[in-house]
Amino acid sequence: MLHVKNHTRGTTLVDAGQVADSFWKRFRGLIGVKDLPRGNGLLIEPCNSVHCLFMSIPIDVIYVDKQNQVVALNPEMKPWRFGKIHRNSRYVIEVPAGAIARTHTQVGDVLVVKR
Repeated sequence: MLHVKNHTRGTTLVDAGQVADSFWKRFRGLIGVKDLPRGNGLLIEPCNSVHCLFMSIPIDVIYVDKQNQVVALNPEMKPWRFGKIHRNSRYVIEVPAGAIARTHTQVGDVLVVKR
């Protein structure tokens, strides 16, 4: 089970998440998910860009470097959209739309990830 806390803000981003660290898990991502409840999320590693092709819900995307520092944010990414490439991103965390705002997550914040 994946847990992600925003150490800088003292907030929880994910308390019941999954990790996609194989080709097929990364390929599938959240495709087919109809509802992503608060506290759920997906960490995709390695990853420096995402797409929302074939998805039916909007998501927040957090790009994180190898020091666990947030390098970019894509709040409320809608289905059928492409995210930008962030070359210094080691992994991304996909969370329910609104989670970035709710947790006050910003570029530069440091995350604590427990797998």
